[in-house]
Amino acid sequence: MRETAHIPPMRNTTKLKAILLMYDLDLSMDEDNCMTLTLIDKRNGSIQAFSNASYSTLIAKAYSFMMKELKKN
Repeated sequence: MRETAHIPPMRNTTKLKAILLMYDLDLSMDEDNCMTLTLIDKRNGSIQAFSNASYSTLIAKAYSFMMKELKKN
């Protein structure tokens, strides 16, 4: 059996630092404890928003979005 290297998942802090290099962000919460993370692209001002009750899920969605955008360019 062949062993594969285990790559630990990235921490939210590491993902957030990467996101902040490309985006300004706004984080808010409504009365139902649903958070909204809004990304504002530093280069062109485009806006993308994500909503979820989980901070970790928001960071994961924002990071995934950022990586997709980087692959496009």
